[in-house]
Amino acid sequence: MEPRKKTDNEIMLLPINPDNPQQRLIDKVVQILDQGGLIIYPTDTLYGIGCDLFNKRAIHRIYQLKRRPLRKPFSFVCANLKDISLYAQVSNYAYRIMARLLPGPYTFILEGTRLVPKLMLTRRRTVGIRVPNNKICLDIVKAFGRPIISTSVHIDDPSVIHNTYSSSVEIVIDGGVISYEPSTVVSLTNDAPEVIREGKGEINFI
Repeated sequence: MEPRKKTDNEIMLLPINPDNPQQRLIDKVVQILDQGGLIIYPTDTLYGIGCDLFNKRAIHRIYQLKRRPLRKPFSFVCANLKDISLYAQVSNYAYRIMARLLPGPYTFILEGTRLVPKLMLTRRRTVGIRVPNNKICLDIVKAFGRPIISTSVHIDDPSVIHNTYSSSVEIVIDGGVISYEPSTVVSLTNDAPEVIREGKGEINFI
């Protein structure tokens, strides 16, 4: 699918204050998400490509952009633990671990609920969920009111990201340079946590 054409005066690289995100700019990003657009936004580990979790057309655009097979679902970002419980089965044990570590540089694998689109469920009906420790990212998700897709961009400089992806997404947020370091992936589908990938997040909770 071809991305929509953009007007000359449409802002493509949008600087947002990482310490005190401007609400009017957050609202602009939310409007783009509401319209089915793709955004590139900062997290606490990297820049990510995102869209509305419930917009199948936008999700397919990301699959095409990343050249990723449909059988490999993306993780997504929730605003907080309360939101996670809407989209995943959270045991008391899992809740206690996440309450200590979030927001933070972790992706937690959990069993998905019926609210999650089938496209975002693995064959085992699990999901990958993040709550990054990044004010811009969290303000966007909170204002949007729904989770957003999270898949990595392996570039740390937003101006370079803009030059690379401006023809493929609706907006690139400039939240400063972020040194690429992937999140730690932890499965909480069983009674004990299982580290799937070691990344930025410490694993001394085991």
